[in-house]
Amino acid sequence: QVQLVESGGGLVQAGGSLRLSCLASGHTFSTYAMGWFRQAPGKEREFVAHISWSGGSIIYADSVKGRFTISRDNAKNTVYLQMNSLKPEDTAVYYCATEGLGGHYSDYDAYDYWGQGTQVTVSS
Repeated sequence: QVQLVESGGGLVQAGGSLRLSCLASGHTFSTYAMGWFRQAPGKEREFVAHISWSGGSIIYADSVKGRFTISRDNAKNTVYLQMNSLKPEDTAVYYCATEGLGGHYSDYDAYDYWGQGTQVTVSS
């Protein structure tokens, strides 16, 4: 059974940083692309970042480009999201997900497995 467990969320002031982690188990982590999404209250879940199985291909949403960095350590079955220069509009529950075999990397439906999410709150 595939499990994804996020950690690292919390409360931070605007301009601060957080590092999210997502520990995967139950599948061959190193063969799957991974994504980070977020969902703010009253809004749809939105794409944040994507990383290929090797880490050689990385894509960001325009809203986080230059501030967030996605990375992975296949030896530790973990994907990370380093978030710098945080803004109040980054406040959301952040989810990691394992990409499936079809669909576009930015589409919710392209991902087969999801973590439970971790709350990130940025105060102004």
